[in-house]
Amino acid sequence: MPATTPPAPTITATETETTAETTAEAAPASPSHPDPRPECPAWPGAGLADIDTPALLLDLDLMRANMAQVHDRILGAGLAVRPHVKAHKCPALARLQLAAGATGICCQKASEAEVFARAGFKDILVTNQLVGRRKLERVAAMAAAGVRIGICVDHALQVAQAAQAAASQASTIEVLVEIDIGHGRCGVQDAAAALELAQAIRDAGPVLRFAGLHAFRGSAQHMRQPQQRREAVQAAVARLREVVDTLQAAGFDCATITGGGTGTYALESTLGLYTEVQPGSYVLMDLDYAANQGDPGEAPLRHALSVLCTVISVAPGHAVLDGGLKAFSVDQGLPRLALPGWNVKGLSDEHAVITPGPGAAPLAVGDKLRLLPGHCDPTVNLHDWLLACRGDRVEAAWPVSARGALF
Repeated sequence: MPATTPPAPTITATETETTAETTAEAAPASPSHPDPRPECPAWPGAGLADIDTPALLLDLDLMRANMAQVHDRILGAGLAVRPHVKAHKCPALARLQLAAGATGICCQKASEAEVFARAGFKDILVTNQLVGRRKLERVAAMAAAGVRIGICVDHALQVAQAAQAAASQASTIEVLVEIDIGHGRCGVQDAAAALELAQAIRDAGPVLRFAGLHAFRGSAQHMRQPQQRREAVQAAVARLREVVDTLQAAGFDCATITGGGTGTYALESTLGLYTEVQPGSYVLMDLDYAANQGDPGEAPLRHALSVLCTVISVAPGHAVLDGGLKAFSVDQGLPRLALPGWNVKGLSDEHAVITPGPGAAPLAVGDKLRLLPGHCDPTVNLHDWLLACRGDRVEAAWPVSARGALF
């Protein structure tokens, strides 16, 4: 790590806290407790030419515009925003989401929740089924430390293990029953199964509290046409309403009904039933989400996330960049160059080979190029640092603190 504290950048008031936190985290580690993170690719005040590559960049202005658009739509409909921090794994960015009106956060793993709990977050929902004594004892410990923490269940064993863990820590865990509303992944299949789990949660006594329902139609997020998404969410809401009616008839108040995401947030905001929405990728964006045709009257969200790479070799008919499979997730396709005229031909572990189209401007060794990822969430998980930029200058360096938090 560098021998001196990085210089303080010029920042807006809402970014002061996160940049101060980053400065503290990026200070030199003591010899007896070395910081395991690699050195940051750039410190606040650096220009793009000074950034070591490959590096993960976040355009602050585009991120804030995306955040304002999505939050305004959800909050304006009277629902809560609970952003999914699995997208960025970065407490500094999550603080900006809270400052913009989010009620709390959600994540996917107990270890992600621990990272954010240690960073001071007090309202966390783990939108996943947690199985195993140790895992649930860690969740119960967060609850005992004053974190309002919730989990999702779709099986009686999960309820029993959560109750045992919470009892061992003298804490209370909030529990949501997950409903499969057409995604074909986790969740109970019908109202009868949901009622059975709700009764098991109630029977566990004060260590568990039935908090409501989790219902996520993930496949609808990536349906390309607006009408396809609308029909999928309408069908999901109809299916979910049957469950709510059954539970309410049995005396269970579904105070929280949560789900939705970046691709359908406008629908969950207007179709009724949901009380909160869980957008995740909206503050970053990627090529897969950008392939969706937008909803009428809804401006497209902008590409705030990119990966900066350097041209390290030039040959007739191609050039080579220093970012490959270890810098980009390719499960949703190859990244795309922001520079017109050049195309990504393929990636290997540490390289991207790019080829020119007609009229492409020539490149030279040392040139720096931005690339847009196909899938933002797993791309972020490949990087230790997120460089928050305004224009061509770094304003903050944020650790991706929950990188690798998979268990």
